[in-house]
Amino acid sequence: MSTKPTPSPATPASAARPAAPLPRRLTAAAALTALEGLALAGLGVYMLLVGIFGDADSPRQAETGGVTLLVLAALPLIAARGLRLGRRWSRGPALITQLMALPVAWTLWTGGGGAMTAAAVALALAAVAVVGLLVNPTATEALGIGPAEQSR
Repeated sequence: MSTKPTPSPATPASAARPAAPLPRRLTAAAALTALEGLALAGLGVYMLLVGIFGDADSPRQAETGGVTLLVLAALPLIAARGLRLGRRWSRGPALITQLMALPVAWTLWTGGGGAMTAAAVALALAAVAVVGLLVNPTATEALGIGPAEQSR
């Protein structure tokens, strides 16, 4: 007699076998995207607190900006989680996040100042790196959208 459990017919085949490990490129893209989302959320919390407790010129504008940044932080955070889990749908939101980050980096660059320039360079490098990682054939195949999946 075997004590090994057999999967029931209602159990999907993918649940019966362990998933393949994610490529490092996909994990790196997820980490960078999550870092961007966390930075947005941190800035949103800061703006919100300055609006509530600080000495903002316009508390209502600071609070609204903080809430807006918190809402915007959800997109890269959700996309990063999807990438980390190998979900096919997550590539689109992650790429959109990077495409939105490039004009922000340009605005920071033209804003001047040492901190703004450093932030612009870091944001632009992260955005370009994530785009490169997500369009890589290894990552697209791991997400099930590569050429190997289309030929089946």
